[in-house]
Amino acid sequence: MTLPLIPSAVVGSHGKPGWWFAAVKAHERGDFGPADLEEMFDDAADTAIRDMERAGIDIITDGEVRRLDGYVDSYYAIIKGIEPLPVRRKAGPWGYDQQTRYEAVGRIEPPPGGLGIVKEFEYLRKHTTRHTKATCAGPLTFGSRIHPGKLYGGVVAVAERFAEVINEELRGLVEAGADFIQIDEPARGNVSGEEMARLFNVATAGINARLGYHICFGNRFGRSRFSRTYAPYFPGILEARADQFVLEFASRELSELDLWKTHGEGRELGAGVVDVKGFAQDTPEEVAKRIRAVLQVCTAEKLTVNPDCCFGWSPRYMCNQKITALAAAAALVRAELTGTRARGGSPGC
Repeated sequence: MTLPLIPSAVVGSHGKPGWWFAAVKAHERGDFGPADLEEMFDDAADTAIRDMERAGIDIITDGEVRRLDGYVDSYYAIIKGIEPLPVRRKAGPWGYDQQTRYEAVGRIEPPPGGLGIVKEFEYLRKHTTRHTKATCAGPLTFGSRIHPGKLYGGVVAVAERFAEVINEELRGLVEAGADFIQIDEPARGNVSGEEMARLFNVATAGINARLGYHICFGNRFGRSRFSRTYAPYFPGILEARADQFVLEFASRELSELDLWKTHGEGRELGAGVVDVKGFAQDTPEEVAKRIRAVLQVCTAEKLTVNPDCCFGWSPRYMCNQKITALAAAAALVRAELTGTRARGGSPGC
């Protein structure tokens, strides 16, 4: 299928059904065996795929439903060469300071057969006819909670090692048929845009696929982790060999669109026009209004619209409402542009 003008996409994870959480608890109690858990994951992937298809999303994922504990936590459980550190604060309201951190105690190595992202993609590809996107955490995301220990010289050295691990995983994705791969990285503030771009380029070196670069402010339990501004990273971040930059705008009331007007000419933008942190329902008209604003700084031919971030911390019903509004809004604006062009007018972007 050919993608339409202003295609709709998701960033990665989908809202999980209640039985997903019940099954995980059953597995933790010992009531589920590995085959039971695998069957549940297949069912959850089928559900996420069906939800996105029904919503009308053009570019879908498998909902990242096989990633058990957060985004990178499930990988930390299988990566060799790291050990958990004691959590200093356990009582009281949840915060990022309650996440388990690790220390490198040896050479960081993935398990035999890789991180499992190839398996996720192979299942997705077999169970949909839609355009697909494979997603992978970036080197800074993987390294963000790992103390370098004695083997690595610092945070960047840990990230460089993860860039090598990621590169192997991406090569497997390409072999499995992935033609669009997104790398997810944090806007953590203590790494420059140029350094972020360099690590992205190391992780994606030699990868023959369309590459997306999602820069995230954090979204665990709908809470941001970092200062929510992209300004410090531009223009250095544009040194990344990314075909598309996936950026958050909706939850920030469309602030910093001027950055893209200044720096993004000729590049593809995956614009976040649905707020995943907000609990309010989005209407197609509201989302369409945001899309029209983005069109003032990005041509329709270079624009994909998506939620700000992933939906892994959102109730499934809310997730489905928001992605349905997203797809409907994209179709609404697309029809407006098509009608304007048919009449020989300017689309205003």
